Amino acid sequence: MKGSATLEMAASPRTVWDVVADVRNTGRFSPEVFDAEWLDGATGPAMGARFRGHVKRNEIGPVYWTTCRVTACEPGREFGFAVMIGDRAVNNWHYRFTPKGDGTEVTESFWLPLPRLVSVFEPLYFLRRRRNVRDMGKTLARIKDYVEQT
Repeated sequence: MKGSATLEMAASPRTVWDVVADVRNTGRFSPEVFDAEWLDGATGPAMGARFRGHVKRNEIGPVYWTTCRVTACEPGREFGFAVMIGDRAVNNWHYRFTPKGDGTEVTESFWLPLPRLVSVFEPLYFLRRRRNVRDMGKTLARIKDYVEQT
C-alpha cells in the first residue's frame, strides 16, 4: 500500500528540509505523531540514525511509541525513515524537496509493505491509505505555514 501528497512552499528546499529532517519538530505538524526524539546519542538527521516517535493513532488512540531508522538523508533533497519492529521495516515514510521557482515542491509519501498472504486484501486497506493521504496533506500545510512565517 502506498500514497503521497504534494504541496508548494515559498521557502528554499534546504529551509524546508531542515524543519522536516529534525524529527523533534514532528509534533508541531503531524496529526498523529505528537512527540519524537533522537536515540543512541544522535543529535540530528544522518543515515541510519534512530529516533522514536510517540503516536496517537487516528488522533484518538491507541497511544504508543515507534522506533524509526533514517533511510534517506540528503540535505535539501530528500529525507526518509522506516518504522521498525525489531529489524523489520513495517512502514516507510519519505519526503522529496524539489526546487520550484523561488520555492519548493514538497512531496510526502509512504509505502507499507504487505506480506504476500495479506496483499490479496490490500483493497480493504483503503481507509488507512485515505487517512494517511489526508494526514500528509495536513502535515504539509502546517509545515508550509511554519516555513513561510519564519
